[in-house]
Amino acid sequence: MTTPVAGSAHVLHVLRAERIKLTTLRSLWITPLLALLLTAGVTTAIGAAIGGKDHSITDDPSIGVFYGLNFGQAALACFGILLIGQEFNTRMINVSLTAVPRRNRLYGAKLALGALVGLAVGAVGTAGAFAGYAATAPGTWDGPALLRSAVAGVLYQALLVVLCLGATALLGNLTAAMGLLVPTVFLLSPLLGGVPGVRRVVQFLPDRAGQYALRYADDPQVAYGHWTGLLIMALWTALAAYGGLRALRRIGAK
Repeated sequence: MTTPVAGSAHVLHVLRAERIKLTTLRSLWITPLLALLLTAGVTTAIGAAIGGKDHSITDDPSIGVFYGLNFGQAALACFGILLIGQEFNTRMINVSLTAVPRRNRLYGAKLALGALVGLAVGAVGTAGAFAGYAATAPGTWDGPALLRSAVAGVLYQALLVVLCLGATALLGNLTAAMGLLVPTVFLLSPLLGGVPGVRRVVQFLPDRAGQYALRYADDPQVAYGHWTGLLIMALWTALAAYGGLRALRRIGAK
């Protein structure tokens, strides 16, 4: 009867340790804060500058609302990478695995913390983006698309953090993860999405699929629905998280 309680206590201890790392390492708490500021701040600035002039923004208000997310997501990707990548870079991952030999428990705590921070940043950033854009750009939004876009905006950011954390654990290298994931999310994927011949494939990448759920309007060139796009991103995230766990289990294994 006492084993489950003891097990639960150990889980709480691991979560507490990961929270302490987050709050004491400057790079870990600055990146989600930067993501929050960029997501809401850039959107407000763009709304004030061109919100009443650029019809591509006013025709589909979600483009304007989540304009800042194009920049904030790069900081979120860095946060997901740093949550575990810093330990690979400094070899502290071996110390963490010595303190918490059960890799599932250590990795689960990191995933849970990343998801919670992603949800918090997503909720506050999305609310700030909607409020900032409403205050600076004309237009009215209502109907189910508004709710779906807002919910997807929160979930997208949490999934992105977990996706990058899992991919970093899979790669086992901070530099490789930064060099691959951040440029892909911030530059490569958006650029390739505008190439007609390549777009049919790129639309199934996790960030492209997830961001389609944020849009109000339907795109006839996209092969799936809005919620399906978020599901595609969730599947990519689950694969990355599982791959990261498999890679973590091999560290130090004989």
